[in-house]
Formats: sequence, structure tokens, C-alpha cells
Amino acid sequence: MTRRLLLSYLSLMTLVLLALEVPFGFVYARSELNRFSRTAELGAVTLASVCEEKIEHGLASDLPQLARSYARRTGSSVLVADRRGVVLTDTTTATTVGRNLSSEPDIAAALSDRPATGISHDLVPGGKVLFATVPGASSDTVPCVVRTLYSLGPLAQKVHATWMALALVGLGVLAMVALIGFALARWITRPLRALECATRQLADGRLTDHPATDRGPPELRQLATSFTRTANRLQHLLHAQEAFASEASHQLKTPLTSLRLRLENFEPHLAPCAQHSLDEAIGEVGRLSRMVQGLLALARLENSAITPEVIDLDAVVADRAAIWTAFAGEQSVDISVAGTPAGPVWAVPGALEQIIDNLLSNALRASPPGSTITLATAPAPTDSGRTPPMAELRVVDQGPGMTETERQRAFERFWRATDTHHDGTGLGLSMVRLLTRASGGDVTLDAAPQGGIDARIRLRPVRATRIGRHPVSRAGSAHLARAGAAGQEHGQARLPADGAGHRAQTDGP
Repeated sequence: MTRRLLLSYLSLMTLVLLALEVPFGFVYARSELNRFSRTAELGAVTLASVCEEKIEHGLASDLPQLARSYARRTGSSVLVADRRGVVLTDTTTATTVGRNLSSEPDIAAALSDRPATGISHDLVPGGKVLFATVPGASSDTVPCVVRTLYSLGPLAQKVHATWMALALVGLGVLAMVALIGFALARWITRPLRALECATRQLADGRLTDHPATDRGPPELRQLATSFTRTANRLQHLLHAQEAFASEASHQLKTPLTSLRLRLENFEPHLAPCAQHSLDEAIGEVGRLSRMVQGLLALARLENSAITPEVIDLDAVVADRAAIWTAFAGEQSVDISVAGTPAGPVWAVPGALEQIIDNLLSNALRASPPGSTITLATAPAPTDSGRTPPMAELRVVDQGPGMTETERQRAFERFWRATDTHHDGTGLGLSMVRLLTRASGGDVTLDAAPQGGIDARIRLRPVRATRIGRHPVSRAGSAHLARAGAAGQEHGQARLPADGAGHRAQTDGP
């Protein structure tokens, strides 16, 4: 913005200088030419009077010496002709002496007692001169004619010097305006730069340097004051929400655990016919506890200012596949890793583990015994199209799958398929989408070729992005760690993630 303000100042001043100096230069050149013409004409009139007097007194032989003296004194060339237009003397060349020049326009005008002054290209070969041709007519007749020729070189040099002086003055004025404008622009934009820095800090989740409210123009001071008040209010609300989430996680866990213990204590005293209702009540309490933990985890993730960093996608996939192989083996389901290594990608720290855990949890519940869950990776394509190339991770199961309508609604919070029969919360895929978008990627659910669901996670590869590597803030890492803990709270023995539901098999633990 400083450059734009400075450019606007210089542009405006340039227009003002052009509007003032260019007309002044032309007016000055014209006035100098007119003054030069009048001076030449007056000198020629004086010389013509002297020549007339010499001729009348029979001293025509003095004319060459008189003409040369005048020519040396004025830096001109002089031609004197008699009443018939015959050249009596010429300081330029002696060959014209005796020639009749009465046919030339300026000589003819002077013989008719009309002075002629102007600029000619023909009187001197290859040059432009100012001529002043006047008659020596103190009586009714014209005894002689005097023509003086002046080179326009000195006048042109003087005009050029004036133009150069105007240009230097203009450059000096522009330099002064540039210095003053730069200082003024910096003064105006300093509060804006402070606001920009404060905005970046606020976007990163923590405002430490408040913009000054006593610098800059009054409007920017008011803006800085309003921004500071708004930022403080937002930080207060965010801290209050984070405090609520933290306190709620602790305060709700204890009464829910106590309620579950009390329900379990009823078991020895209930009739066998009420045992089924007690089991359902205990299951609903457990589901409520997981739902609370999931909501709090989502709230922490949404309120976190987390910066993606470089993550080795292939290493994370191999690690999660090794961990989940034991759980899948208990249900006679295989987990395989296929595809081409995808390489490093940009992702929120810890997000890939939670994404894969949630998708594997859903896939394992949907997979019948003897089936296979495939984790397939693919690098970003090398050809550059309209959309930026993305690395891809696919989690493919061989379960009953979902309809297109169900796949579109699967990422909604609390949504579960109509034929689900377990106690999932419907928050797993919502967390998957939130983590994927926070990492700069996208997630979709497609129908697998052999039935089941093909979950596709697309992430930005490191080689295809221009975003520099930034360390993860402590606040962001802490939020993510607390959010991830919610998915693991009940132990990996019960499946470590929470999904959003397959047909006939529902979401999360």
C-alpha cells in the first residue's frame, strides 16, 4: 500500500508539473523568438537608415565596411541592395554583388516599402535562419533595402537550456514529493501493518501484539481500537469455550460413570425379564459418554489454530495397518497395504492417525469374516491440470456398502444409517472430514467395485505446494492431542475410533 500511495502522489505531481511546465516552455520559446525577431528588425531598420544616408551623400563605397562591422557586432550576415534590387554588398558571399534580387519575396516586399520578417529555409543552404528585410525609406522613395540573416542555433540552445532547467526543476520537485510522500505513506500505513500482524496472530490463535491506537490518521486509530476490542472479545469467548470443553469433559465423565455403576449394581436385584432393559440402559449410558467425548473432541478441533506440517503418509499407513491387523484378525478380516508410495504430504500433526483409525473402525464393522480391507496410496499426478495435484489414500472394504444418498449424508453429525444396530455416535466421519479439511485436503465416499465403501482421502503433496513449512504451535498440538485422546479413551481393545456408519454396520465404538 505504501508503494501505491507513493505512486499516486508522484502521478498527481507529474500531471501538475506537466500542466505547468510544458505550456510555460512553449510560451517562453515563442516569446524569445518574437523578441529576437523584433530586435533583428529594429537593428535592420537602424542599419537601413544609415545606409540610406550614405547613399544620399554619395558614400556607397562605405557600405561594405559598414555591413561587415554590423555583421561582426550582431553575429549576423548583411545584404544591401539599391532601389532596383541590385545587390550592393553582401557579407556572406561576394558572388551575389551585382545580382538583381528584386524577384525574391522579401526584397520585393521591402522595395514596396513593406518590411518582411520571418524564418526561412531557402536563404542559406541547409540551414534555418531568421531574416529581417527592411526598406531605407525616410522619403517617398526607397533608395535601398537591407536584409539581415541570423542563425537560430543560439536561440535554440537557449530554449533547450530552459527546457533542461524546467526538467531539472521538475525532477527536483518529484524527488522532494517522493521523500515527503514516502514519509506520509509510511505514517498512514504503519497502523495497517500493525493490524495485519495482529490479524495473522489472531488467525494463528493467539494475539500477543495489540495494534497501537494512538498512531496514524484518526480513522485508522478508531479501526485499531475497534479491532483490539473485537479481538479481545473473541479471545475471551474462545478461552471460555475451551474452558467449558475442558471442564465439561471432566464434570460429565464422573456422573456418567457413576450412573453406569449404579445401573450395574441393580443387576443382582432385578428379575430376569428386566435384564434386557438394564443391558440396553447401560449401553445407552456408554453411548452417551462416547457421544459427549466426541462432541468435546470436535469442539477442540474446531477451536484449534493448527498449522499443517510435512507428514510421511506411507509410514503412517504402514504403522496403522500393523496396529489394526490384530483387531481385524479377531474377526477373521485381513488388512492389506497396496498402491504406489505417495511420499510426504501436508497434514495436521496426528490427523492422519485419527483419520485412518476412524475409517478402519467403520470398515472393520462393515466387513464380513473372510473379507479384506485395503489401504491403497497413490502419489499426486505429474500432469498439471486446472486443479492442483493431490496425493490420495483409499480405505476400501468389502461390506454391504451404502446408497448414494447415505454416502452424501454420512458426514453429517449424529447421522446413522436407518438399519444400524449398534451404539455408534455418528461423529466419526465428521471428525474425519474436519481433520482432512484442516490439513488442506478433502474426503469423499464412493461405492467400491466389489461392494462396500471406497473412502478417498486427498492431501496436498509437499512437492506440489508452495506453502513453506511452519512448526506446529504448542496450542494447536495440545488441542489435537486432547481431541485425539477422546477417540482412544475407552481403550484400543474396544476399537480405537468412531465412524459415521455403513449400511447394516454403524459408526464408531
